[in-house]
Amino acid sequence: MDKIAVLIPCYNEEQTVSKVVGDVREALPEARIYVYDNNSTDKTAVLAEEAGAVVRREYKQGKGNVLRRMFREIDAQCYLMIDGDDTYPLNCAREMVDRVLLHNADMVVGDRLSSTYFTENKRPFHNFGNSLMRMGINSLFRTDIKDIMTGYRALSYEFVKTFPVFSKGFEIETEMTIHAVNYNMQVENIVVEYRDRPEGSVSKLNTYRDGFRVIRKMVQLYKNYKPLRFFGSLGVVLILLALIFMLPIIGVYFDTGLVPRFPTLIVCGFMVLAGIQSFFAGMILEVMAAKDKRDFEYRLNRIHENRNHSA
Repeated sequence: MDKIAVLIPCYNEEQTVSKVVGDVREALPEARIYVYDNNSTDKTAVLAEEAGAVVRREYKQGKGNVLRRMFREIDAQCYLMIDGDDTYPLNCAREMVDRVLLHNADMVVGDRLSSTYFTENKRPFHNFGNSLMRMGINSLFRTDIKDIMTGYRALSYEFVKTFPVFSKGFEIETEMTIHAVNYNMQVENIVVEYRDRPEGSVSKLNTYRDGFRVIRKMVQLYKNYKPLRFFGSLGVVLILLALIFMLPIIGVYFDTGLVPRFPTLIVCGFMVLAGIQSFFAGMILEVMAAKDKRDFEYRLNRIHENRNHSA
């Protein structure tokens, strides 16, 4: 088992990968550096190997697929995850790693949004999207994560080995954040500098397509992890809409003894039933989610024991 494993997922990063590997070697000389090449068509893999990294390949396209392979194959007391595009200086790497190794943090988030991100990043919709996701997840899950979608994180062995990777692409960071929050893992924020990609280096993130995937993932995980709130809110909305359309009909009935607009009344009745069903579905799923949390604690203890035996 490595003490520190640095994970660098790469796709066509020949312009920057050598510098990133070199910066990591300088900042964390004892770390083992892994570059996973994701079907690059340039010299990314060759340059990474020449720079001293252990190079492996993941042939299924997408950052989530790369991280799934990394987490499965690598055992380490601490994992430092960083992008291969040279957007993150390594001056905070030691502090992030120490938070895991010495302070028992499960995830240390490299917070770009509190430093230079909004001035360095030249894509305004990315800025808006990051702020929207931070506000949305912190509100829905009642937490205080400073940067939801950062690719710069330090992770514990327990986090990596209990995290089921379902995302295929860039929504993986959102999934990681929500997983840590939902299972009450220790998450800490460290402000890090951010610099835009060097000229000639192209981002692989599609603003609209990947942004939609991230939002969809957030809603999906909220439904899975907080079912009573999700289905309860849906039930309340259905019942309120039904009452809004029913009240005028009820008023006419009390005034005249007649029931106008029978189709509307019937639809409203079904909406009330659907709202009640939604609420009870949320209650049942909430019990299942609570059981999953208890089972997770058992799995976490087993993995912690395995780590101690392997260390």
